Amino acid sequence: MDNCRLRLLQGNAACVYGALYAGMRFFAGYPITPSTEIAEVCARELPRVGGRFIQMEDEIGSIAAVIGASVSGLKAMSGTSGPGYSLMLENIGYAYMTETPLVVANVQRGGPSTGLPTKVSQSDTMQARWGTHGDYTAIAVAPSTVTDTLTETIRAFNLSERFRTPVTVLLDEVIAHSRAMVRMPVEGEYEIVNRVKPTAPPREFVPFEITPNLVSPMPAYGEGYRYNVTGLTHDLHGFPTNRADEIFVKLDKLKNKIENYVDEITKLRAEMMDDAEVAIISYGSVSRAALQAASIARQAGFKVGAVQLYTIWPFPDKEIRELCGECRKVIVGELNMGQIVHEIERVLGGGVEVHSLQRYDGEILTPAQMLAKLEEVL
Repeated sequence: MDNCRLRLLQGNAACVYGALYAGMRFFAGYPITPSTEIAEVCARELPRVGGRFIQMEDEIGSIAAVIGASVSGLKAMSGTSGPGYSLMLENIGYAYMTETPLVVANVQRGGPSTGLPTKVSQSDTMQARWGTHGDYTAIAVAPSTVTDTLTETIRAFNLSERFRTPVTVLLDEVIAHSRAMVRMPVEGEYEIVNRVKPTAPPREFVPFEITPNLVSPMPAYGEGYRYNVTGLTHDLHGFPTNRADEIFVKLDKLKNKIENYVDEITKLRAEMMDDAEVAIISYGSVSRAALQAASIARQAGFKVGAVQLYTIWPFPDKEIRELCGECRKVIVGELNMGQIVHEIERVLGGGVEVHSLQRYDGEILTPAQMLAKLEEVL
C-alpha cells in the first residue's frame, strides 16, 4: 500500500472526496446533524477545483438548486439527514420525472420529527424507496465503512449519470462520524461515468426520446439545445400530456430504464456463505458487527455466514435467493423497527425461516447481541 496516499478521514469527509473524484462540482445544502461535515468539507474543497458551494435557506431550496445545477450540466449533490430528506422529497420526485441526475447523501439519525439528532438509525431505508409520491423506481446505496463511503459515493454518481436519475447514499451516524485510514484513489483508478450528450443537431433534438437503453441524451442548458423541463407528465418533447399512450410511455420508461438493468446496479458482499446454514443479512454500520459475529460463530463450529447489502434499492432479489435460498434460517439486523426484513421475507417466500434483530434506541447493534440472537434461533 502506498503510504503517501493514506489519509485519516471521517466518513462524511470520505463522502465528499468520493463525490469530487466522480466529478461533483456543485453542492447546495443546509446544515443538519449528523451530516453537517459534508457541507463543511464541500465549502473548503469545491473552490479549489473550480466548483461552487452554496448554503441555502433550507432543504427545499437546496435540492431545487441542485436540480438547476444538474440541468445546467454540472454533477451536483446535497447532504442532509432525515428531517431535511423529508423536505427534499417533493423536489426529488420532480427530478425523477424530469430525469435529472443528482446525488443526495442522507446521514440517518433517529426519528420521526426532530428525533435523536446525534444518535444512529437506519429508519429512512424505506423512505429512500417510497418517500415521494407516484410511480418510479429508486436507486439507493449503503456503505458500511469509511472507505466504502468514498467508493460507494463514486458509484452513486456513476449510477445517477448512467440512468439519469436521483441516487441516495444511505449513510448512518456511526459511519459518518467514524474515522479511518483511507487510501485515496488516483486518477483513472475508478471508472467515471458521464451523462450522454446529444449528437443530433438542435433542430432535430428530441429531449426525452426512447433510446435502446431508455436513457435519453442530456444537453446542458446553454449548449444550443432548447427543451421544456416540467414535473408534469410529458411527451417525448417535454411538453405536458394527458394522452394515455404517452403517459404509459413516460412512466414505463422511468421504471424499465432501471429494472431492465438491475444486474448492473445491485451489489452485495458475501462472507462464509458457501456452506452456511444460517445467514446474517445487514447493511450500513450493522454489517461490521454482523461479520464479526459470523466469524466468532464459525470459530465455535457453527455454519454461519454474513451478507452485506451495498445496493438497497432496487433490492437484490436474485442474489439473495441464490445466496440464502438453501439456508435453514436468516437473521436480518437493522437499526429500526424492521424495514428490510420484510423484503427478505418477500424474496425468500417462506422457504427459509427469517428472524428480525432490531435496535432503535439510537445505539449500535453489537456482535454480542447478534451472537445472543444466533443462540436463540439455533
